[in-house]
Amino acid sequence: MTMTRDDVMRGTCEHASRVGELMLQVINYLQGRAICHDASKFTADEFDSFAEVTPGLNDLTYGSEEYKEQLRKIKPAITIHYQRNRHHPEHFAGGIADMTLIDLMEMLADWRAAGERHKDGDLRASIEKNAERFGYDDTLKRLLLITASSLGWIA
Repeated sequence: MTMTRDDVMRGTCEHASRVGELMLQVINYLQGRAICHDASKFTADEFDSFAEVTPGLNDLTYGSEEYKEQLRKIKPAITIHYQRNRHHPEHFAGGIADMTLIDLMEMLADWRAAGERHKDGDLRASIEKNAERFGYDDTLKRLLLITASSLGWIA
């Protein structure tokens, strides 16, 4: 059977509509993740530790020895937090390689927001430093940088 121009038009419209439906599923899933982001930090076994250390982190450079020392003070709470929140590579046995694209988007937003709390926060620098920390390759690093740039999060 030969397809007419109308058949092509109808098929293309159906395809575009279906892609839209699937993208809305992604948006709805992301929206749920946005609403629940870091909710576990308000539980008793996390909150007190984060309340103790978070104010002091703002004056420190991400990844510095001073920064790491502050986090070591609340290691049990951080470990629990990582176990409960899949936007952290530490949540997974295989690290960042086991994360979904949705996890990566939430992680990237988390890195951006965390950097905004620091006087010298810099998402580009965080992506670079975390490549070594989490062992991701240049392809993923480039993907994170391009995504952040396309969102206007870095220049």
